[in-house]
Amino acid sequence: MTPEPTPSRFRSFLLGGIIGGVAGLAAGTARARKREPRELPPPGLAAFEDAPCFRETLREEARSQA
Repeated sequence: MTPEPTPSRFRSFLLGGIIGGVAGLAAGTARARKREPRELPPPGLAAFEDAPCFRETLREEARSQA
């Protein structure tokens, strides 16, 4: 025999379904928003030359040569 669904189980199931549906709709609208395109880093050595550690190395080398 299967137990009869109690009102609290039914209420829990109904509330879970409503919350799940709202969460699904919220996720769908969040994905539908247009995003600004990300600025991509420069390719190749240009990416390395813009790195702060590389600039610091150049400054240290300039100080040691001067």
